[in-house]
Amino acid sequence: MPAWMWGEAAAMTDPAAPQEKPSFVKLAMRNMVRKGRQSLLHFGLTAAGFLAFITLIAWLGRPQLPGG
Repeated sequence: MPAWMWGEAAAMTDPAAPQEKPSFVKLAMRNMVRKGRQSLLHFGLTAAGFLAFITLIAWLGRPQLPGG
């Protein structure tokens, strides 16, 4: 067996191996529930910043119409 597979083989055969770590999404959801108001504030600020950025890009890239 190649050396790079030793860790996987040991984890699969060891019955006392710890459970899998929770996924990033699960941790983020748990954090969002625990810190609800802060998460909503950050989401709102991010959404407002994104909309402002998109509006700025659209305004800077607007076409120049003749006679206007």
